[in-house]
This record gives sequence, C-alpha cells and structure tokens, in this order.
Amino acid sequence: MPADTIVTSASVTVAAHADWSVDGRKRWMAVARRMGAVWRLAAPVSVGDPATLLHRLRETDGAVLLGADFPIGLPRDYAAAHGIDAAFPAFLRGLADRPGFFQVCATLAEIGPGRPFYPMRGRAGMTRAAHAAALSLSGAAALHRAVDRATAERPAGAPPFWTLGANQSGKAALAAWRDMLIPALLVGEPVRLWPFDGDLFGLLLSGMTVIAETYPAEALRHLGLPHIGSKRRRADRVALAAGLHAAMARLGAVPDPAMVAAVEDGFGADAAGEDRFDCTLGVLCVLNVLAGNRPAFVPDDPWVRRWEGWVLGQTALPA
Repeated sequence: MPADTIVTSASVTVAAHADWSVDGRKRWMAVARRMGAVWRLAAPVSVGDPATLLHRLRETDGAVLLGADFPIGLPRDYAAAHGIDAAFPAFLRGLADRPGFFQVCATLAEIGPGRPFYPMRGRAGMTRAAHAAALSLSGAAALHRAVDRATAERPAGAPPFWTLGANQSGKAALAAWRDMLIPALLVGEPVRLWPFDGDLFGLLLSGMTVIAETYPAEALRHLGLPHIGSKRRRADRVALAAGLHAAMARLGAVPDPAMVAAVEDGFGADAAGEDRFDCTLGVLCVLNVLAGNRPAFVPDDPWVRRWEGWVLGQTALPA
C-alpha cells in the first residue's frame, strides 16, 4: 500500500455502510469505529431519520467514510440530451427547488427531464425502451450509467431512473437524494461526494464525511466470498458465516457480540435480514478499500468523474 494511502486512511475514525430503501423499515446500516489498531464492528441498526444520519455518524474529529447502496450520479445521455452542464453535486443542490423531480411518473405522457422516474406501478406492455424514448434518449441502454453496465464479472445493474421490480434502484435513489443528500448539501454540512469532489483519500480529512456509492454484490467478489444461493434465504446467509468472520479477521474488524450473533443467525428470519446482511457486506467493502486491498479506482472519463459516478472498489469496466 502506498505511503500516502497509509497516512490519509488513518484519519478515518468511522467507516459505515447504509443499505437504502424508500421504505424506512428496509434501511439498515453497519458501523465500524476505529479503536487503536482495530475496528470495532457493531451489529446492524436501523438508519433512523435520514436528516440526522450524517450528524450521528460524526462522533469524533476524524473523517467518516459512508458507503451507500443507492445510485450517486445519473446517465450521461440524460445530461447530454437536456443540456445539463453542472456537475452532479451542483445538479443535486438545484433539485431542492424542484420537488416534482421526485414524483414517480404513472404514465409515459408524464415523463420529461423534470420528472424522469418511472413507473409508479407495473402495467402490461411497459418497457425501458419506451421510458428512454420519453426522455429523448436513443434507447434503453442510454438509461444506464457506465458503472451500471455489465462487466466480465457481473451482469448489468438497474438504471437509476427505473423504479419497478425487486432489483430496481430508482426509489432508493430519489428517497436518499431528497431526504439525506440534498439537505446536507444545502446547509453546508462538511460532506463530499466521491468521486465528483476529488480522489478518495484526498477527501478524507478530519471532520469531513465522504459518501461513496457501494454495491454489496461487488463486495462479495472483493472479499473473496462465494455466491451461494440467494441472499433472501436465511439458510444461504448462514452458509456465509465462516467467510464473513474470516473477512473481518483479515481487515482487523472485531465484531461485537451482537454482530457475532447476527452473522451466525443469518441476520434474522424477517424480511429485513437481507438488508442487515447487505449493510454488513458493504461496511467490509469500505474497510477493504481503506486497508488498501482494493483501489479507490475511477475510470479516466470526465463523464464518470463529473456526472455519472462510480462504485467504490470496482475496477472492472463495462464489457
């Protein structure tokens, strides 16, 4: 690990990951706090009020690195088609005066640059191609950012504006932007968005909170854990207990008794078990980057750095 990485990562005293949803009952986070040479890793807890989350994480004068499982950035074709010149953080600030942006469209006729999220509910004949056309984009592929596209390591993710289906990310994005990111940016909180505001370790200054997009499915690969069955099945989450404990040990993350119990129990039998599992994978992904085991890589692409964003720890480019 380069010497400058050792110095800058040492300023981080809180590493966290929030698994986001439009439903508050499905928003969970795992938090690791630096204690000398180790990280004390607490069991997942509810995110609580999004408006106070960043304040609650800033317990010390050190830096906070928060991974978040929602899109941070938008597809370049949307910006190009509608003449948007601002970088993504400035665009977000401007949405404070445009509440209609966050209203999900029920029909194609309602879609436009000022209301891009669709659909409100499933209906026969809905297609992403029609959604793209309503946004004046060239086709369904233009709804994706570069980081959403398939790589040699994984299939494509969901496009940020799409709000239908189990794997959609649009509802989490609009809820997180509206309820957490925009209020923090408007009141001048010491918050920076990676990669738009600069290189990761250059942003991690004392007193600063840096928010980076993370993807738990990427974290599985980064941590060397196998894809076993489905994360929605408790038995399959239990099967990964030994691997999770091994990953924690490698990263110097000491789980508290409640976290140990959660891992052994497969994070519970209720519907939020998969969310508690995901946020645990996410915080280990954050610690993995801080340890220098994965780079804070960003493609050398102005669109990615100013507008689309990237996933922390991902090095694979679109196929």
